[in-house]
Amino acid sequence: MELWLATGNKGKLNEFKNLLKGLDLDIHSQDELSYFSQPPEDGDSFQANALIKARALHALKPESWTVSDDSGLVVPGLDGLPGIHSARYAGPKAQPSENNAKLLKMVQIRCGGQREAHFECCLCVISPKGEEHFFSGKLDGAIAEKARGSSGFGYDPVFIPKGADRTLGEMTSAEKNSISHRSKALKKLLDHLKEFSLLK
Repeated sequence: MELWLATGNKGKLNEFKNLLKGLDLDIHSQDELSYFSQPPEDGDSFQANALIKARALHALKPESWTVSDDSGLVVPGLDGLPGIHSARYAGPKAQPSENNAKLLKMVQIRCGGQREAHFECCLCVISPKGEEHFFSGKLDGAIAEKARGSSGFGYDPVFIPKGADRTLGEMTSAEKNSISHRSKALKKLLDHLKEFSLLK
């Protein structure tokens, strides 16, 4: 079964490949298509943005299964930010370290002792028949007082999963993949494919 991933994020791509390892899937990504143009992610929700990305890639690979991901960090004390703006919280071309620095500063200024947060993921899958389905996953936790660890990507160094004493940045990829919001959403997607005997 050929599966195309609508992401240019190297961290996400590696995570997907690790989570899908051992399955009977021929995995490709949009980076293999020199003529692919990244669409503007101007939706108002994770689901809307996931759909935008999936449709853009599926238009070029209509005979294959296409999967996109839109995910981010939600901090209730910051009115839900960074949310859908997670990748560009500190600016359009911000580096992860800049996003993390701004987040830690804003949480300290605005949230007081309320550091609750969660990661949210929405996957959109489009079948060769054009059927669109969505699968979501969530990981609850809190914002650390400072960045810790160098594993993972994005906000991993500043996020402590509920019940843990380490940030995602301090965990191994296997530990993160066993609890992550993306792994939870992907499990639902794989269960869907197996239900219809599309995946063994």
